[in-house]
Amino acid sequence: MGKQKRAVADRGEVQGHGAAGRRGDAVRSDLWVSVEMRAKGGIEIDLTSRVEPYYGEAIRAQVGGILEAAGAEHARVEIEDTGALPFVVAARVETALRRAGVEPGTAGLPERAIDLPPASAKDRVRRSRLYLPGNEPRYFINAGLHEPDGIILDLEDSVHADEKDAARLVVRNALSAVDFRGAERMVRINQLPLGHEDLQAIVPQQPDMILIPKVENAGQVQEIDAGISSILGPQADDRPVWLMPIIESALGIERAFEIAGACERVAALTLGLEDYAADIGVPKSAEGDESFYARTRAVNAARAAGVQAIDSVFGQVDDVEGLRRWCERSRRLGFVGMGCLHPRQIRVIHDAYNPTAAEIDKALRIVEAFEQATAAGLGVVSLGSKMIDPPVIKQAQRLVQQARELGLIAEDRSDRS
Repeated sequence: MGKQKRAVADRGEVQGHGAAGRRGDAVRSDLWVSVEMRAKGGIEIDLTSRVEPYYGEAIRAQVGGILEAAGAEHARVEIEDTGALPFVVAARVETALRRAGVEPGTAGLPERAIDLPPASAKDRVRRSRLYLPGNEPRYFINAGLHEPDGIILDLEDSVHADEKDAARLVVRNALSAVDFRGAERMVRINQLPLGHEDLQAIVPQQPDMILIPKVENAGQVQEIDAGISSILGPQADDRPVWLMPIIESALGIERAFEIAGACERVAALTLGLEDYAADIGVPKSAEGDESFYARTRAVNAARAAGVQAIDSVFGQVDDVEGLRRWCERSRRLGFVGMGCLHPRQIRVIHDAYNPTAAEIDKALRIVEAFEQATAAGLGVVSLGSKMIDPPVIKQAQRLVQQARELGLIAEDRSDRS
């Protein structure tokens, strides 16, 4: 015991301790790290890793570099690695340092490892958005392979209250390190005021869209809008950061139009039907009868405000036919997409929300008739013996544009319109 006490004394008195990350037999692509800040003794790194022969030295060098950038000169670091990528290593070490009482600044923020994808259009195709728990980086790497239209790095419901700080840094780093293969990069932040801390970390990494949970009035959306503009400063207009408010209560539904039109950043409006059902005091069903009013009200409000209406998730992941029925009804109600909880739901959702061959054919004929009438200087557009009203033409033009974006129109047909 005396020898052990002398060894501790030689390393210096412990001045702070913090740990972060996950460990255990079931953990993959993550890292657990413990940091003891000391008064003297230099830096000591004790690493256990499944990939020690291949990446051990690289991990030690990365951790040492983060400690140096944070101004930490004396510390004992214990690491259990299960194949974490560098952006995860950096986030976990920074979290541990913060929990040990060290203010590391952006020492754990890696240099951008991927090219910033093209900016998202406000009305881009949003058939599917795949939820990924923000503190589970193992799900991030291959998410784009499933080809969702968007991925949601979630900082809210999927993250335990004690891990909000850790998830925030993992998501921040992922935005500059992970290639999501063309999927729109969305982040669901926490409710205010905690959501402001999320924005401070996330917005500088230029996500495409921020999802705002549990919105009940326009002021909440406007507060987020102002926060984003303040963080971006003069660069606020260089690249858009869109907003998607999530309505999850009866009060929010009654204020849907003011929420959808709260600011120019709002590109879409969506629902959280689990919380909505709880708020009105009924269980959520697979058929969705209890939310019919809320969903139709949300669609009408979104369209009146000129933004997209996006449906909620379908929670029964294994019920493919139930999902298909939900999607088909959802599209008939006016929604243009929905959330998904598992990659296996993506293809079903895309098939349901894609325009059909018959719809595309009809839309192309309407657009062609409109263009011919315009070229001839005619004020009336007709298809066969039927006159076509302007709203129908606009809808046909939108459908043709969507079909082109999705590659559903053959080149020989595309040239005609």
